[in-house]
Amino acid sequence: MSVRQPADEDPADSEPPRSQAEVFLPRSHNGRWNDPSRLLLIGPAWVGDMVMAQVLLQVLRRRWPRLQIDLLAPPATAALGERMAEVRRVIPLPVGHGRLAIGLRRKLAIELRSQDYDWAICLPNSLKSALIPYWGRIPVRTGFSGEGRFLLLNDRRRLDKKKLPRTVDRFVALGLPTRLPQPSQLPAPRLSVGVGEQKEALQRLGLSIPQRPLVALAPGAEYGPAKRWPIRHWISLAQALIQRGYAVWLFGSPKDAEITQAIAAAVPEVLDLGGRTTLLEAVDLLALAAITVSNDSGLMHVAGAVGSRVIALYGPTPL
Repeated sequence: MSVRQPADEDPADSEPPRSQAEVFLPRSHNGRWNDPSRLLLIGPAWVGDMVMAQVLLQVLRRRWPRLQIDLLAPPATAALGERMAEVRRVIPLPVGHGRLAIGLRRKLAIELRSQDYDWAICLPNSLKSALIPYWGRIPVRTGFSGEGRFLLLNDRRRLDKKKLPRTVDRFVALGLPTRLPQPSQLPAPRLSVGVGEQKEALQRLGLSIPQRPLVALAPGAEYGPAKRWPIRHWISLAQALIQRGYAVWLFGSPKDAEITQAIAAAVPEVLDLGGRTTLLEAVDLLALAAITVSNDSGLMHVAGAVGSRVIALYGPTPL
């Protein structure tokens, strides 16, 4: 768990105050309308979704510059909050994916009551994601309807998948008063790069920054073969890049190691980092790549958020 003070805001970057009819809904004890002051954001379990959630944070910070935002997320994605400038505090939820763990969630919710959150946003649509805000007695609990969450959420939104086709659109919609239209343009997600941590990762792995232009390849994908470009094509691409004078690094989780090892065996000149980096090390090292070629995966989103130019390969699954 870590604490970070909100980043300094340039007043020119902040949106002007809204009228009383547009501000946050809860009322204070004296009946006046208040802006939110402390938000608990319930983050998603998938890396790509967590990166897209950062867009919501930018929208929230522009609208409410003084809003303190804490992020509650499972182990697979919580670390990304450390690289989101808008997040004050990261609270890991030590529960494996798919586990209910009612006792642990209730205990954590009771502990969080002392933080005086006045707003919670549940990005996942599951029932269990709404338990902690409910047990934590957070006054306003926002999320999409469904999954039996009628009693747990009191700011329920109807999900119109035609109006909000993308995950990022849905996340942003949860952070806006219902009377306001969806923004026509959204900022790109951004993750900060730890320069010191980058150097430490290079040192730990026995690496140096390549003298040649670096291309990162991310051949894995969480949903299996349907989202994966065939290995033979990755091998051909790696060979072509090496021949043209590029340095090529392979990235992936431990689950992707078999794929990256097969590519490295066929093209010994590439550097295989599959399964060898933490998520935050991958964030820092992908920032070194001028170009990233990736399947539709979490690393695809990470690469774009650290400024690498991304060439994304989509399989026969919905975007």
